[in-house]
Amino acid sequence: MGLINVLSGAPYGYRYVKKSETANAFYEVIEEEAVVVRNIYRLYTEEALSIGAIVQWLREQGIPTRKRKSPWERTTIWAMLRNPAYKGSACFGKTEKTERKKITRPLRQRGGFSPRCSANRKRPQEEWIEIPVPVIISAETFALAQERLESNKRFSPRHTIEPTLLQGILVCQQCGYAYYRTSTETSKRKLYYYRCLGSDAYRHFNHGRLCTNRPVRADYLDELVWRQIVQMLENPELIRGEIDRRVREIQESNPTKMRKEVLLKESTRVQKGIDSLLDAYQEGLLPIEQLRARIPGLRKREATLKSELQTLAFSVVDQERINELAGSIEGFLERLRKSAESLDIKERQRVLRLVVKEILVGPDTLTIKHSIPTSSPSGTPEVPSYVLCGWRH
Repeated sequence: MGLINVLSGAPYGYRYVKKSETANAFYEVIEEEAVVVRNIYRLYTEEALSIGAIVQWLREQGIPTRKRKSPWERTTIWAMLRNPAYKGSACFGKTEKTERKKITRPLRQRGGFSPRCSANRKRPQEEWIEIPVPVIISAETFALAQERLESNKRFSPRHTIEPTLLQGILVCQQCGYAYYRTSTETSKRKLYYYRCLGSDAYRHFNHGRLCTNRPVRADYLDELVWRQIVQMLENPELIRGEIDRRVREIQESNPTKMRKEVLLKESTRVQKGIDSLLDAYQEGLLPIEQLRARIPGLRKREATLKSELQTLAFSVVDQERINELAGSIEGFLERLRKSAESLDIKERQRVLRLVVKEILVGPDTLTIKHSIPTSSPSGTPEVPSYVLCGWRH
């Protein structure tokens, strides 16, 4: 019938209303639980609390779970932060069955065969089917939560006893693998080093050692990079000049304007073609069969041109956002510069990750790739354009 009616058990914050003779199934907001959901997203995105700290906060506040029996768990909060239903789009078809790859010991003892396959994997997001539901949080807040979840995969502090400034941000210029931190102890103190994953022969059984880059003392490298960051903060004209240069390039080349003119001309030509066919049919010069055969193709071409014109309009909005950012960058850097020297190591990490995308480590040089954090108009975080190779696939 063209209807999607696959909503099932509603997540925390909603009540599932079953399908009836007069209406399809739908989600109904439970306002008491919706307040808890908004607080969870606020604590995670605005106050930058960890998932474990949010669980602790919920337990201290005495907020019950939906079943009011089991306590709050980290996996529950993690699933809530990833659920797109809270921004108004419950999704169907997020996972699919796949071939079992991991054979456990009990399964191996039974001959390696299981009557049912419980293995599944995540499907591409563009293949999900979205079902409109009531909104609890804004799309921007949800996008911020996804950005932080993705960032935590790279910068997670788990198992880190003594943090250092450049954790998770160093990349080998020779082999492209990430640098990890290791340590050694002398008779007086403990020294930390950054070491390339590609230089460890035991990680690459087939090929052996892939890289000849040597380890670097963490304290020396941290101090050198931080001095460069402070120097940049003291000279905001560098960033202002770079933004002006890019905006000037856009204005001089102006491919958007040229493409828009081409699309407008093509759209006018297609419209004239449709009008000519209609005039020919009205004057009896064209039979109805030929009109029906030729009009759909022109209509489809017209719709495609309108869609591309709309996309170009969004790109112009992006350029305007860049111009707005260029106007306020000095104030942002001024606030960072005033507190740069008095920050502890964790606060310095936050500053560094705001303005640096990655640092390439060569045999004799360091290349610091700066970035200015912006987001697309839709609020979805951009996919990083760089590759950090790890020792796992």
